[in-house]
Parts: sequence; structure tokens; C-alpha cells
Amino acid sequence: MSTILAEAELVIESNSPLGEGPIWDTKTKVLWWVDILEGLVCRHDPADQSNQSWPVGQMIGTIVTAKDGRLVIAAEKGFHWFDPQTGNTELIVDPEPDKPQNRFNDGKCDPAGRLWAGTMPISEEGTSGTLYCLHPDGKAETKQAGYAIPNGIVWNDEATIMYHIDSPTRRVDAWDYDNSTGSISNRRAAYHVQQEGAFPDGMAMDVEGKIWLALWGGWAVIRFDPVNGEELARIPVPASRTSACAFGGPNLDTLFITTAKKDITPKNLEKEPLAGCVFKSNPGVCGQPPVSFAG
Repeated sequence: MSTILAEAELVIESNSPLGEGPIWDTKTKVLWWVDILEGLVCRHDPADQSNQSWPVGQMIGTIVTAKDGRLVIAAEKGFHWFDPQTGNTELIVDPEPDKPQNRFNDGKCDPAGRLWAGTMPISEEGTSGTLYCLHPDGKAETKQAGYAIPNGIVWNDEATIMYHIDSPTRRVDAWDYDNSTGSISNRRAAYHVQQEGAFPDGMAMDVEGKIWLALWGGWAVIRFDPVNGEELARIPVPASRTSACAFGGPNLDTLFITTAKKDITPKNLEKEPLAGCVFKSNPGVCGQPPVSFAG
């Protein structure tokens, strides 16, 4: 039976159209996240509760730290370096210059420091999206085509299994993973979302090998066992469009949760005034430390 945990607490009253991609910076002890539709890189410092944001001039789906203090973003027009000191971006590579109808969505670095992120149609119609792997040398490798809304990528502690989502399938898929080369094979379903109206979105892996999954349309983040597909715990969130989650804090024991208010009618927004805000929970388990881009 699933354990119902305390409702997530408000952290940032951001009211973002599409908050996404939270990631903890272990060096500077801050939370990075993005507002996809506003094209914003956002930073929250829990030490003083301060918030900053930088416009990057295009929709942005992924942000990760890099070893040299910069960050890497996967945006509307490819992979870019982002320097928070200047706010400047610098193109690394655009793997889809011939597909202006697409943008990058969710992504993360694998245990070897490669950045994985998938593209999707901006219209959210069709399956023109592709999963890419950005290698440290700046080359983007095509991994899998045919995505509608690629989301929520994580790896197990042994770096032998990769978990990834195509949200409309309502499924979390597992792949056999070779960390030495980044090759994937043997795709199969690991979890099916049963809750009516809910779709799998962003994910985070904890140190016990269990996955925390944001449910878009589900008012919650759930914890499930990827081995047997059992739901273990549920964190209620006071926003229906729960988009992503990431472990952070000095001990990686705080789960930060982004949400969205996109496509919610004004009448329904009255029922969830905190839609698009960032929340946190202390779920009683620590998360895997995030990996920085190795380039």
C-alpha cells in the first residue's frame, strides 16, 4: 500500500507557465530550474531565500551544471553553454537545424557525464522528437527517434539501467545501459501510470534505487519500485500540473518539485492559485548526487 506523505510546501511563488528541470548544484548549494515557455534560467538559494532569473531568448527544457562553473542548457535551438556570471549563451551544437518546429525538453547527465535530452514538437502534436546524447567532445549522437514528449531520464546506481519516458504513453521505460559507451538496448516497460488524467513527467532516483515521479495532471509526486512497478509513497502537491522533481539541500534529502499553470483555465486557476510555483518535501530518503557535464 502506498504511504501518503505530508503535502509539499511552497518554496518559490513563481507562478511559471511551465516550470521544469530542477537540479541541485552541489558546489554552490543552489537550485537551478527553468521556465520553458518564458525562456528563463532560474536560480534559488535556500540559504537566504533569494531568487534570480536570466532570459536566454528561446524556450529551454534542460539545465545541468558543468565542471568549470558554467552550465549547459538544452533549448529550442540546440545545446548551449550558459554563463551565469554574464548571462551569455554559446552554442555547442544544434542537432536539428532542419526542424524549427521542435524544441528540447527534459534531460540529465548520465553517470559518465554525458548529457542526454530529447526534442519534441512545440505544437505537442506528432512524434517528431528524438533522444540525443551530447558527448563531452561536443558531438550530439542520435539515440532514439519517434518521441512525442520525452521526459524524466534517470539511471540506476550501478549505471546498468536507464529509465526514460515518452509522456503520452503513460509509461516509464527501462533500457539496458552500457556506461562505458552510452549504448542503450532492450527497451521495456517498468511502470504504468494508472491514475486517471495523470501522465508521467520528470523523475529523480533515490539512494535506495527507487524512483520519484512527477505526475502531470495528478496533483502529486509518487515513489515507485522500478523492479516490480509498485507505488510505494505519494506526496500531494497543491498544483495539478506537477512537472519535475530533484533531490537537493546539503544532505540531498529535500525533494524540490516544479509545477506549471499552462493550459489551466482562469476558473480552474482559482482552485489552484499556486500552480506554477516551486515546492519542497522531506520524503525521508536521500537522492543520488547529480552528475555534471564532463565537457
